[in-house]
Amino acid sequence: MRLSRYFLPVLKETPSEAQIVSHRLMLRSGMIRQASAGIYSWLPLGFKVLKKIEAIVHEEQQRAGHIPMLMPTLQSADLWRESGRYEDYGDEMLRITDRHGHDMLYGPTNEELITDIFRNTVQSYKDLPLTLYHIQWKFRDERRPRFGVMRGREFYMKDGYNFDIDRDSAIHAYNRHMVSYLRTYERMGLKAIPMRADSGPIGGDDTHEFLVLADTGESEVFYDSAILDLQLGQRAVDFDDREQCAAIRQEWTSPYARTDETHDAALFEAEVPAERRRSSRAIEVGQIFYFGTKYSDKMGASVVTPEGTRVPVHMGSHGIGVSRLVGAIIEASHDERGIIWPEAVAPFKVGIVNLKQGDGAADAACETLYAQLQAAGLEPLYDDRSERAGAKFATMDLIGLPWRITVGPRGLKNGVVELTSRKSGATQELRPEDAVARLRDIYAGV
Repeated sequence: MRLSRYFLPVLKETPSEAQIVSHRLMLRSGMIRQASAGIYSWLPLGFKVLKKIEAIVHEEQQRAGHIPMLMPTLQSADLWRESGRYEDYGDEMLRITDRHGHDMLYGPTNEELITDIFRNTVQSYKDLPLTLYHIQWKFRDERRPRFGVMRGREFYMKDGYNFDIDRDSAIHAYNRHMVSYLRTYERMGLKAIPMRADSGPIGGDDTHEFLVLADTGESEVFYDSAILDLQLGQRAVDFDDREQCAAIRQEWTSPYARTDETHDAALFEAEVPAERRRSSRAIEVGQIFYFGTKYSDKMGASVVTPEGTRVPVHMGSHGIGVSRLVGAIIEASHDERGIIWPEAVAPFKVGIVNLKQGDGAADAACETLYAQLQAAGLEPLYDDRSERAGAKFATMDLIGLPWRITVGPRGLKNGVVELTSRKSGATQELRPEDAVARLRDIYAGV
């Protein structure tokens, strides 16, 4: 993409309403614009990041054997009355009456709707286990929306729902989700810690939140620092292997890690050596629940067993805040100049800066680099504007592309360009073709 043809409305000044780093940088870098309180338009740069994150979530969900679908944003209030949650959910639910007088709601979550789909289509144990998921816009009418996409009213979320014949099978689904979430967050360059949490209005006895440590987080958390050394990495996982998934869950949940709602100070001191006790603020980026037959009992979602009896299915729900992750990644990866995107979610993989637009040699070298990077699938953003070099560098630093290639007449006389890492700031002088090869090697493993 040529920057002269792109829509990137960057701001020099920080809007007064932006209180945290991610909100400030998303506004300044032209990723979002507020439409109304807690509701944002996603501009091209922000939309590209959102779709990169969504693609990783889809890939890891389907790797785990989960099946994508799509449910509507509006739901019938009758389903929520059937489950007993319509009145319990409170003022955060946006309630609507259509022209026919039917009570509707803008869905904050989909347990009722997916249970209704299941009970009307699945009757036999032979169709289990089953996990369905979708990525859809949700709405919660926050009393005080703030912090940009971190606590907005409208948000983009992956929510999945498992249906199993018994508790043991449902717990395997829970463990499978935990493993798939660990893979998902690691691919995005995040250290997301699974922590024992409160189930809230969704309900259930077993739940973990995934939290990213950040000073601006809304939750206070307590944890054993040993958990920071754990990494799934490239470990091969058989998601049908119950023992392997259970062992990985045990590995990540044995060290003490809890949110403030479930924190036990006495247990913390008893289990964790003093030198490893940590407390921090953190951002929630996902949560998994096992709630058994809470919804299937009330809504009649059952299957016939091999013995011919009918039993309610065991269920769980599993969410990832896709739009919230954009803010969480920025909170975890930035400096005083702007965003530092991890390679896997960057809107463009590399930026090209032409130090002397209009110079024949510099223009030709940039055009060749641009074509070669495109051919290699490396998604370049070419700053071909007639701007000062300082302004171009400031824009690249602000939007946080992982790599920058700087092309200028002086370097070209020596046959080299500069390849700079946004994260480390390290710069190498390379021949143009070697810079392309270096980037190809870097991204081959992403």
